[in-house]
Order: sequence, then structure tokens, then C-alpha cells
Amino acid sequence: QLRLVESGGGLVQPGGSLRLSCTASGFTLRHYSIAWFRQATGKEREGLSCISSSGEFSIYADSVKGRFTMSRDGGKNMEYLEMSNLKPEDTAVYYCVASSYRKMDNLCDLSDDNYNYWGQGTQVTVSS
Repeated sequence: QLRLVESGGGLVQPGGSLRLSCTASGFTLRHYSIAWFRQATGKEREGLSCISSSGEFSIYADSVKGRFTMSRDGGKNMEYLEMSNLKPEDTAVYYCVASSYRKMDNLCDLSDDNYNYWGQGTQVTVSS
């Protein structure tokens, strides 16, 4: 069974940092395009960042560019989202997603329609 599990969320003060982890089971993450999305209460889901299966192509949304960084540990079959300079508006449930669609081979984008595996999400709250 293919599964993604996020961890690392929590409460952090404005300006602080967190690292979210995404663990895959049942498949090898580095063979898939991976992305992070978030959804705040009462708001639409937002694509934050993605990386292609080869790791050569990545995208960051303007809202997180320069503050969030994706990384991969192929040996552990894990992806990470390093978040710094967090702001109250970053408060949301964060999702790790993967795409097995052929059209996403060595590509990625921030459209949730293009990802068919989703984790359960982890809550990030930025508040003083």
C-alpha cells in the first residue's frame, strides 16, 4: 500500500523555524514528483513547492520563496520542507504529495490535480 506520512508540525513563534518530514512507504519517493501543499482554515489549498523526480527541477510559490526549502534523503525515503522566518499567515495544515502520472515525469508543478498520493497532513501554527 502506497502511503505518505507527514510529521514535524507544531506551534512556533513568528520568525521561528520548523522542519517538516514526509516519509513514504510502499514506493520510492525519488522516482516521483513531490510537492508540499497547505490549507488554512477557510482558505483554498495552496501549492508551496515541488521537485521533479530527478531533483533537477523545482518550483517555489512566491509566498514562501526564500523562506522554505525542499530537500530529499533518498536513503531514508524521505522528503523535508525546511521552513524559516515563519509568519502567522503560514498557519495551516501542511500536506506532502506525490505524483505517479506519466505527464509529470521529470517535471513538477503546483496544481493539486496533478498529484495522486496525499498524506494526512500536519498542523503548523505560528503564533506568539
